[in-house]
Amino acid sequence: MDSHDLMSMGDVARRSGFAASALRYYEAEGLIPATRTPGGRRQFERSVLRRLAFIRAAANVGLTLDEIRTELDQLPGGRVPTKADWQRISRHWRARLDDQIGALERLRDGLDSCIGCGCFSLQRCRISNPGDYLAATDEAPGAALLPAQLRRPHPTA
Repeated sequence: MDSHDLMSMGDVARRSGFAASALRYYEAEGLIPATRTPGGRRQFERSVLRRLAFIRAAANVGLTLDEIRTELDQLPGGRVPTKADWQRISRHWRARLDDQIGALERLRDGLDSCIGCGCFSLQRCRISNPGDYLAATDEAPGAALLPAQLRRPHPTA
């Protein structure tokens, strides 16, 4: 391989928009490959930029790293996605996006009916717990009804 086809960590970070720490993490997770110079510096093939763009797009759709890994592992020889690969993979993403859009529309429509009501009550709120019916179950009252597509893990401190 020609050394001109290799990029430094800084170049990949600059071109991809990912922090160097993210690149190290993705390498450790097996999502992107890197080689080392005799001095131990990481070098990446130029094609890693396409792989990183794929990772960013998949994350924006809401795929987890495990799901992204599964999609990348389906590519022969660890190559970057082709147009045909992208079309096959994006068909799965379309259904996921449709679910997310539907969940957001339901959330938006529910918000329209309660903004300004002043109740501030998680027990009675039509969105978080209509009629407080969850209080009569084994589930706790509160925002348990937020659609799964809209729940994001909270960072731990």
